[in-house]
Amino acid sequence: MIGTKVTLRQRMNAGDAHYAGELVDGARILALFGDAATELLIRLDGDEGLFRAYEMVEFLAPVFSGDYVEVTAELLSVGNTSRQFRFEARKVLSNIRASGLAPSAADVLDEPVVVARAVGTCVVPSELQRRPRELYMLGLPAGPAPRASAIVTPVAGQDVVLTAAIVGAELTREQTPYLPITPQEIADEAARCREAGASIIHLHVRDGAGKNTQSGERFAQVIEAIRSKCDCIVQASTGGAVGMSIEERTGSLSSKPEMATLNCGTINFGDDVFVNSRRDIRAIAAQIRDAGAIPELECYEVGHIEEALALVAEGAIGQPLHFQFVLGIKGAIPAREDVVDFMRSLVPEGATWAVAAVGRWQQPMTELAMRLGGHARVGLEDNIFTSKGVLAEGSAPLVARAAAYARSIGRDPADPARARSILGL
Repeated sequence: MIGTKVTLRQRMNAGDAHYAGELVDGARILALFGDAATELLIRLDGDEGLFRAYEMVEFLAPVFSGDYVEVTAELLSVGNTSRQFRFEARKVLSNIRASGLAPSAADVLDEPVVVARAVGTCVVPSELQRRPRELYMLGLPAGPAPRASAIVTPVAGQDVVLTAAIVGAELTREQTPYLPITPQEIADEAARCREAGASIIHLHVRDGAGKNTQSGERFAQVIEAIRSKCDCIVQASTGGAVGMSIEERTGSLSSKPEMATLNCGTINFGDDVFVNSRRDIRAIAAQIRDAGAIPELECYEVGHIEEALALVAEGAIGQPLHFQFVLGIKGAIPAREDVVDFMRSLVPEGATWAVAAVGRWQQPMTELAMRLGGHARVGLEDNIFTSKGVLAEGSAPLVARAAAYARSIGRDPADPARARSILGL
């Protein structure tokens, strides 16, 4: 939700002019800032809220009657009741006011002129917050503070593919009552994630007792239920749990998913070791190919990318390539900006890449990946518990938060048809 923006555009008329009958005073611009903040509060909380204070205001260029001013409010931080915003006003069309031209002559400015900036705080009392969980979860722990680094905004129109990991291999109903287990529950959650902006469902399944299983029959039941509810791409897991055999891990492939995960190396996984020998990797790759699925190349270390490229060179996997960088697992590569920069530098031209970060790193790494032109995986599987020991209300709110951020930087969440095109399915 941090980074969410709203924009309004207003023509300054003669009634707005204060000085010499033409120059618009700064109070009018502040009123527009207040209108933009009100819209954002309504979208986030379902209430207009109250403006508390400006921490900073700058007037940088004159505004005249007849000018068109575009105002943007961007969310900077969220407290229990406070919401801090950054404001910017830009002149986008201007009355020319030049001798020899009609008084009505006006131009669209090639480069908008920033006329004012401000930072201010609004307040929405707790009892008036009607939609406090729609785009953010107040119970989730905060991520790390942003680092002082350049933000690279992708070219507008470069759609982002969001994957929702809605089940996971380790979670239990005792840990979160929002964990979907039955085929119908998983399908319903998949549909909610689709509506929130996801185009891929990363899938683990459970048996009737709620235990993780790679049973082809169970996967087939769940995939059929998902496809009856939405058009999302289903990405079956072959990772399973620590200690599962190759046969157990690849049972999901008999259900003919469009995509399947391929773990590209062995890692320390918390207190366990997740073993993926080079022989086993190639055996699973062959079964994914035989099932007609595209592999998602899960890389928990830099060396896993090199192993994936070796598979390509051997002909064990073909194009297109889609890499998933899994960051923040204890014992594996950390979730840091320099790590993402280096890993994406190893991805060959024409391949796509995404980030799946665990716990408190999920939101900042998701947003970093989207700024750098990558894609992202979010959901309950990769998240952590709140102070009360309960996770967020399903994966859909996490998808909605990521989708809102993507739109704020000019990237639309791809629908499943567009995602299939991007990934070459």
